[in-house]
Amino acid sequence: MPLEQEMKLSVVGNDDVDLMQLGFQNFQCSGIKEQRLVSTYFDTPNLMLLKKHVGLRLRFDGQQWFQTVKESGQVNNGLHQRNEWEDKIPTDDFDLTLLRQTPLSALIEDKTIWPNISQSFITDFIRQSILVSDENTEVELAYDKGTISNKEKTTAIHEIELELKRGDISQLLFLSVQLMMQLPLKATEKGKAQQGYALHSTKVQLYGNS
Repeated sequence: MPLEQEMKLSVVGNDDVDLMQLGFQNFQCSGIKEQRLVSTYFDTPNLMLLKKHVGLRLRFDGQQWFQTVKESGQVNNGLHQRNEWEDKIPTDDFDLTLLRQTPLSALIEDKTIWPNISQSFITDFIRQSILVSDENTEVELAYDKGTISNKEKTTAIHEIELELKRGDISQLLFLSVQLMMQLPLKATEKGKAQQGYALHSTKVQLYGNS
């Protein structure tokens, strides 16, 4: 159960970001990795998972399926911190054995909830990512551009995530400040899940951290 810690930054405007032009004082940058990521988020029609402050998604990166559960956690000035359970799975079928090791365990056994789980919305975006590191720190910088959609509505994704892979949280904040000095960005408390749930026009408190 790793703790996910990341800064979420919205890109102001529609112009593409050129990661090759970025530089960070005293840090090294890897080459760019590019993927198309398609994720399906699940809930019941009355959004019981949302009300329980937990999220569930299946993601495909072109080669591998991933099953992910996230708790709501906390958000402060764009810094998102929450518990996450992510596992590789062979197909797009849920692995209930693994899900029972997460906060979804009780919901799976609830016959009024789990049989009603279905697709809620889909994110589809191109991710360009680099690793920014020194001897004590490693941060993944991911630039995402694409869409979030349900059966009725679509909204745009245009953002950068800085996820701490190794090191101290202060370095993550330091790198986010350096990045915001180079690009038209603003910290956001809305993750992709929160934006997806917003398509439902729900007034339920959104967990929105994935």
